[in-house]
Amino acid sequence: MRLVASDIDGTILGHDGQISDRTVRAFHACREAGVELVFVTGRPPRWLHPLQDRLGHTGTVICSNGAVVWDLEADRMVSARALELDAVFEARRIIQRLRPSALFAAETLTGFHLEPGFLGTGSSGLLAEFTPAPLQDTLRPDDAVVKFLAVVREGTADEFLAEVSPAVAHLAAATHSAPNLALLELSLPGVNKAVTLADYAASLGVAAEDVVAFGDMPNDIEMLRWAGHGYAMASGHPEAIRAAGRQAPHFDDDGVAQVLEAKLAELGVRLP
Repeated sequence: MRLVASDIDGTILGHDGQISDRTVRAFHACREAGVELVFVTGRPPRWLHPLQDRLGHTGTVICSNGAVVWDLEADRMVSARALELDAVFEARRIIQRLRPSALFAAETLTGFHLEPGFLGTGSSGLLAEFTPAPLQDTLRPDDAVVKFLAVVREGTADEFLAEVSPAVAHLAAATHSAPNLALLELSLPGVNKAVTLADYAASLGVAAEDVVAFGDMPNDIEMLRWAGHGYAMASGHPEAIRAAGRQAPHFDDDGVAQVLEAKLAELGVRLP
């Protein structure tokens, strides 16, 4: 074990926005043992504060499902792979033809753009600061869209993905990670967590067999397959569990911490 790569939401971070003390101790022990840490998330850079606040993480974070690499200490972008605006609007047209009720949003390198109704009735929280407006009015020609989002209020995310993914595959790669919402996340074709993690590991001279990875949702599938030791949370999506071949205990049982404690013990490191 030379590199630990972990998803955030549903893997180490709960709905209460907290990372458990046991998980914090396990990550700190990895760092002290000389094991590299990288977090690989669908979140944009502006939502990485739990890593700083609870873990004191100042290293690299792979954001937006692999589209952005962010240096947390310098608070700057290292690299990005973005969709062309023409592809965004063509994907929007195709999805709306399939699902006329679909609503859309776009994550760019400089902000977040969302259509009226995208958030749903009574929605607030992390996106409340953004003013809804038609995407064609707010996206500028020089905007770099690193994640395009589509949501419907009927059916499941799996059903929505199965319908949309083949239709837009020539324009964007689609996945999902929201457990209770039919919300799709679209990126540049060929971009996912595994591709960017593989590049990052290679830059450190770390091979896939020396990587331990954790995730819980379909947007983690490629990463869990690529890593030499990929663990899906027992509380995760069935497709992620099937892809990984290994399970970490349930999130509520500090599954990531349990696996890391066992791995560290193999290295002769025992937590207090």
